Amino acid sequence: MENPKSFFEINDLVVEYYADGEVVHAVNGVSLRLRPGQSLGLVGETGAGKTTIAKSVLRILPDRGARICSGGIKLNGTDLLSLSEHDMRKIRGNDIAMIFQDPMTALNPVQRVGDQIAEVVKIHSECSSLEAEEKAKEMLEMVGIPADRYKEYPHQFSGGMKQRVVIAIALACNPHLLLADEPTTALDVTIQAQVLDMIEDLKRKYNTAMIMITHDLGIVATVCDEVAIIYAGEIVEYGTKEEIFEHPSHPYTVGLFDAIPNMNEDEEWLHPIEGMPPDPTNLPAGCAFGPRCPRATAECREKKIGLNRTEDGHVCRCIHINKTAQGGEV
Repeated sequence: MENPKSFFEINDLVVEYYADGEVVHAVNGVSLRLRPGQSLGLVGETGAGKTTIAKSVLRILPDRGARICSGGIKLNGTDLLSLSEHDMRKIRGNDIAMIFQDPMTALNPVQRVGDQIAEVVKIHSECSSLEAEEKAKEMLEMVGIPADRYKEYPHQFSGGMKQRVVIAIALACNPHLLLADEPTTALDVTIQAQVLDMIEDLKRKYNTAMIMITHDLGIVATVCDEVAIIYAGEIVEYGTKEEIFEHPSHPYTVGLFDAIPNMNEDEEWLHPIEGMPPDPTNLPAGCAFGPRCPRATAECREKKIGLNRTEDGHVCRCIHINKTAQGGEV
């Protein structure tokens, strides 16, 4: 996980929510690294903490009921958690942008789509209203929407078109880092493929790094270079796409792959992971996946497990893997 050329890094991030007198342990010591132009897939079940990580990066967690307890988030050496809200506004949409999961809620229903793109350009660029409008039309064309639809409203667009507008807003200022929070979940399969191809083309054009938040391993295979498997707010496995897909090591990762239908075999039933994710207000004392793991032992249930290197070089939070000759935690 060490990368001297990384321009973005998250170090030991811990985030908690507070509700009805209980503490929800949403993110528990997550660390990530990204190079310019690199794509990282955050994969896990609903409630694993993926979106909370992205919102922590942009510092858009709820003012009440959520708190970043510890850790660091750096972009080009700048600690984002130490910035004032005024300085953070200069980064949101400019250096770091986010594609939200639901374009219906991400767009203002009473504002023209072109004006919503132009607004981002005007905030972060020294340009006139006319120049911002021209840039917005250029972005619409870039995502496959005719510029003459600039003055239309979100309700006049299909779901796929609205998602393209959201992508145009996110990329309007050529951000260094793009956070894509399940950007194709609300789309049908054909439109999904088109949107993913478009994101990949634009990412290459601007050399933009990306964190793709998803539970779909097919999307990871299409657009990501590295993969971090998230479970109960922790990274349980982290490596290149090839390492994770060819040598999944953590029992949870293996379970995710086993749950995918094999098109080459005639199987009557799928193989889901037994059990449910743990209650985030009362996490297990040992391995969070222990209660669902077929390989769990007393040691797994009693102590926290660190990340260990596997034989092929990626890292895994499990004591049952075959460690490298160097061994030890990462």
